[in-house]
Amino acid sequence: MNTGPTRAPDRPQAGVPARRGALRILMAVLGRGQPLDLALEGALVGISLPQDRGLARFLAATVLRWLPDLDDLIDSATPKPLPEDARARQVLRIALAGWLRLGTPPHAVVATSLALVEGGPKRLVHGVLGNLIRRPAVLPDAPRLPDLFAIRWAMDWGAEVAQAAGQSLVDEPATDLTLRDPGETAHWLAELGGSSLAPGHIRTVRKGSVTEWPGFDEGAWWVQDLAASLPVRLLGAAPGSRVLDLCAAPGGKTMQLAAMGCDVTALDVGENRLERVRENLARTCLSATLVAGDALRWQPPHGELFDHVLLDAPCSATGIYRRHPDVLHLKGSRDLAPLTLLQAALLRRAAAWLKPGGTLVYATCSLDPREGERIAERIIAGLPRDPIAADELPDGLTPTGEGWVRTLPGQLADAGGIDGFFIARFRKLAD
Repeated sequence: MNTGPTRAPDRPQAGVPARRGALRILMAVLGRGQPLDLALEGALVGISLPQDRGLARFLAATVLRWLPDLDDLIDSATPKPLPEDARARQVLRIALAGWLRLGTPPHAVVATSLALVEGGPKRLVHGVLGNLIRRPAVLPDAPRLPDLFAIRWAMDWGAEVAQAAGQSLVDEPATDLTLRDPGETAHWLAELGGSSLAPGHIRTVRKGSVTEWPGFDEGAWWVQDLAASLPVRLLGAAPGSRVLDLCAAPGGKTMQLAAMGCDVTALDVGENRLERVRENLARTCLSATLVAGDALRWQPPHGELFDHVLLDAPCSATGIYRRHPDVLHLKGSRDLAPLTLLQAALLRRAAAWLKPGGTLVYATCSLDPREGERIAERIIAGLPRDPIAADELPDGLTPTGEGWVRTLPGQLADAGGIDGFFIARFRKLAD
C-alpha cells in the first residue's frame, strides 16, 4: 500500500481557464446563435476565480467588437480562409484580442492558445501566430462594422453616424446607473465617481462586479443606460397615477415608475421573465403589480384604463450594440417583418388601454427606422402625437422635427456616448 504523500493536482496554466471560457462563449454566440448574456451562464461554469471569469467575458466581448478586423488578420496569414466555426479560428481570435487589445505578451499569447488545440490545428495556430507576431500585426484605430450594418446605418443615418458607431466599439462603455432617489444624485456621485447627465443618473467608469459596488445591496440604484431611462422621464407620470408598463422585463422602467410613487402594473409574456423584475423590485424595496400574459390577448381586469401606458416594444435591439456587441453578429440578416407587425399590433393594443387625456410612450432600442419612425408614423385615430420639447431632454440631445427622440452613435460622444433609441409620445384625445 502506498503511504507516501498525496500529490496535489496540477494547477492549470495561468490564463488558460479564462481563454477556455472565452472559447466556450464564442462557440455559443457565433456557433449556436446564443445571445452573449445567455452564453455567459453556461460557458463560465467550472471557472472559480472571479478574475478568470471577468477575463473570459472581456476577451469574448473584445473579439465580438473587433471581429471583422481580427478575421482579416487571420485570413492574411493562412493559405485559404478557415471555416467560420473552426475551433482554430476561434482560438486565434481570442489570442489576437489578448495580444493587440489587452497587451498580453506574445510568448504568453502563444502558450495559452496552444493549450486549447491539438494535432493539426495546434500546428496551424502556432504558425499563424508566429507569422502575425513577426510582422507585427496591428489593428486599425477603430473597429470595422460588419458590412451589412456599415451599409445600412450609412444609408439610414449618414456616413458620419456609421463611422461613429465603429468608434464607439473601441472600448466597453462606462456603466450608467439610475438612482431610486434622484435627490441623492450628489451623494452617489461622490460614492461611485463619474458624472451625471440628468437628475437621478450616474455614469461611472468603476470596474468589477456591480454587486460589490456601494449602494447595490441596499438597492439605491440599478444599471440602466441613459437612453433606456428616457421613456419614463418623458411619460409625464405623477405620484399615484396608474401606469401600465408593457413588455416590462428586466424591470428598469418598472423600477423608475415605482420609485416615482406610481401605481404600476408590469406586464410581460412569462413568469420566467417576470422573475428578474421581481428580484430587482425586492432588492430596491419597490413594489409593482406583476402580470404574466401575452399583451396581444391580455385584458385589464374589469375593463380598467390607465393614466399612462409605456410600451418599450420587442425589437432587434441593434441600438445596444455598444454594450452587447453580439447583436452585430446575430441580428444582421434577421427579417424584420414579423417584428414590425408585432410592434404595430402592440401599439394599437396599448392605445386602447389609455384613459382619455392620458399619454402613451412608444420606444424601441433599435437603430432601424422601420422599428421606430415608420411605426410611429402610422396614424392612430384619436391618438395624436404629443411632441417632446428640447427642455425635457438631457443637455446634448434634441428632439426631431416631428417631436420624437432619436438617439444615435456619435451623440454625447464627449460624455461617453449613448445607446441607440427611438421614442415617440402620444396623447389620447379627451372625450
